[in-house]
Amino acid sequence: MIEQILITIATAATPLLIAAIGELVVERSGVLNLGVEGMMIMGAVTGFGVALTTGSPWLGVFAAILVGALFSLLFGFLTLTLVTNQVATGLALTLLGLGLSGMIGEAFVGQPGVKLAAIYIPGLTDIPFVGRLLFGQDPLFYVSILLTVGVAWFLFRTRAGLTLRSVGDNHGSAHALGINVIGIRYLAVMFGGACAGLAGAFLSLVYTTQWIENMSAGRGWIALALVVFASWRPLRVLAGAYLFGAVSIGQLHAQALGIGIPSQLLSALPYLATILVLVLISRNRRLTMINTPASLGRPFVPDR
Repeated sequence: MIEQILITIATAATPLLIAAIGELVVERSGVLNLGVEGMMIMGAVTGFGVALTTGSPWLGVFAAILVGALFSLLFGFLTLTLVTNQVATGLALTLLGLGLSGMIGEAFVGQPGVKLAAIYIPGLTDIPFVGRLLFGQDPLFYVSILLTVGVAWFLFRTRAGLTLRSVGDNHGSAHALGINVIGIRYLAVMFGGACAGLAGAFLSLVYTTQWIENMSAGRGWIALALVVFASWRPLRVLAGAYLFGAVSIGQLHAQALGIGIPSQLLSALPYLATILVLVLISRNRRLTMINTPASLGRPFVPDR
């Protein structure tokens, strides 16, 4: 029973972790992309459609990553090249993704999907209690962990990571040193879009193997909140994702046990927890500012 609960928590946390890690890299470069929800839902419908059409869930995963990256390029072109407002453009991207995915996915409603099979390692997966939890998860679970460790290493152990953080902290000084600020931000935005698309593919190919309109259900917004909650540190994003995953699964178990609380309130618990965490963090200005990229959300126009 406990093993199954832990597995479901890991499943609920994985899309949050993937999307949040991508957005963390974007924000570390000084760009605020509020379009995570839109890119995630486009990844979900693309992954489902391609997997259903070809019979290959892996082709669905790659297609979702590609669509997420292409959607992020639209955001990058508008905000980095045309210097539009990042907040307004991100919100528009989310609305576009939700509407477009509903139109594309109309033909997929009610159709059984193609599931990305879990890994089975003889001997290890069969270990009591921890076998399925550690060695029997779907491949994207392990990808999420590798992404977290890889991003942490990249940001704080490599010269390229230092360059990206310098762009996010002071794009004027970085430009004066000859760093291609716009180019680096484009790459960061594309990475964040690819991660959001991958998170969407997880929803439609692992979490639930069917297409449901608006199936991202606000997870993109929770991923955005996770980045702030973790104060822009990858390993804290990992802890936060599993905390929010536990809250999500906890409310489902509470409903199953028939606890005398309205089901609507229980369903709102993950979002209430998000708001509560953000309120608590905002009260501590030092904690909020200590890792916040100084150029976050500020437009950059190189001198000519």
